[in-house]
Amino acid sequence: MNVAKNMEVIAVASAIVLGASCYAIAPAAPALQVASSTATVAAPAGKAAMHVVVVKAKRLSTAEKARFA
Repeated sequence: MNVAKNMEVIAVASAIVLGASCYAIAPAAPALQVASSTATVAAPAGKAAMHVVVVKAKRLSTAEKARFA
């Protein structure tokens, strides 16, 4: 068997096997999904829907700012 002549078939077969293996392990990792922090607002008639991102955090004190500087 000449490998150089069949390199395209080897690449396609390996891509198919890799794709199938990705789908095979996908249901085993739902813990890696992060909950979305975006909220979809209902759009007025004739306009596209807008995504709103809300970020909540406390401000750093001067000591904390100095530690990161």
